[in-house]
Parts: sequence; C-alpha cells; structure tokens
Amino acid sequence: MREARWSVGQVAKRCGIKVSALHFYEQKGLIQSVRNEGNQRRYEPEVLRRVAVIKAAQKMGVSLEEIKQAFATLPNNRTPSVEDWELLSTRWREDLNARIAYMERLRDSLTGCIGCGCLSMKSCPIYNEDDKLAAVGSGPVILDRKADV
Repeated sequence: MREARWSVGQVAKRCGIKVSALHFYEQKGLIQSVRNEGNQRRYEPEVLRRVAVIKAAQKMGVSLEEIKQAFATLPNNRTPSVEDWELLSTRWREDLNARIAYMERLRDSLTGCIGCGCLSMKSCPIYNEDDKLAAVGSGPVILDRKADV
C-alpha cells in the first residue's frame, strides 16, 4: 500500500472537482482517505483514477449508487484497473445505448404526438378517441412502445 500523502485540496485540484465533491464521494463510500497525525485527510495516489472512473461513469448517466455497486465487485475495494474499467464500462454500455435510443426517439417525436393521450395537439398524427391509449398505460405509451420494438 502506498503512502497516503495527497491532501484533499491537491486531489480536488488535480481531478478538477471541488473539495466538497471529494467529501461527498467519501461519505457515499466511493473513495477512502486516511487521517494523518494532525487529523487531516490524506489520499493515496490511486484515488485520482477512482475519481476519473466516477466522473466518466456519471457523464454516461450512471448513478452514484450504480458506481458504488460496481466498485463493490472489485477485490479488496481496489482502484479499477484497465481491465476492470473494460468490464465496468461494458456493463454500462447496454444501458447507455438504450438511453441514447430513447433520446433519439424523443428527439424525433418532439414535433409530433408521443401518445400521451392528452388530445391537446391540433395536428395529432393519431386519433385517440375516448382515450383508448389509457388501456395501454400511462405516460408516452407510443414512445415507450417503440423502445420495446
């Protein structure tokens, strides 16, 4: 184990995040620090990679809870290696692809009906007489139905 010598300010500056974000990640169990004799937080250099993984995963839309669960699969709570990142990102890729597909459908449906059943659009491409779509479900059922196809 390497010496935990990085201060919270050094890590925050190097990672491009606020000190409060590091404290938050630590509170959530995503990173760890040790205390020195002066009761100050000190981090091992590997925390930089761990924070980088957190930030990359968040940019993909992965929640902190999902990141924490993924980290929990690593032996001895180690910092993800290149191989670990490949496995973690592969697990998240399918969800990311589904979100991208959904966003594309949403983008393409913005000027038309998405099947909400509101009947408020003057040029709705479907006719929802007596709110028949209510039997299918709530919300944008036509948009969601396209997700299943």
